[in-house]
Amino acid sequence: MWLLILGYAAVITTAMWYIGKAEGEDLCLNYLAVILWGATIMFFIDSLFSYLKGEGFIEISAEAITLGFSLLLVALIVWLFILFIRDPKKVFHKI
Repeated sequence: MWLLILGYAAVITTAMWYIGKAEGEDLCLNYLAVILWGATIMFFIDSLFSYLKGEGFIEISAEAITLGFSLLLVALIVWLFILFIRDPKKVFHKI
């Protein structure tokens, strides 16, 4: 299930980055998209190897959903840290 959660988040983030880039906004969404796509590819390979060993491709359970949202939260925290450091809108320079 974490593969689906991260995959959906990666697709949505990529679309948001593309739309924002066309409008001239820079919220460092490219970093978040790369983090989420990297995690999605990593978990896809992990799920593929598990499937080849005889396990299920996607695990659907409460623990898998919790893990998926926990991984998404960690990716968002890393992105916020990058956003605060880069400060693309110069919010902290005004203070």
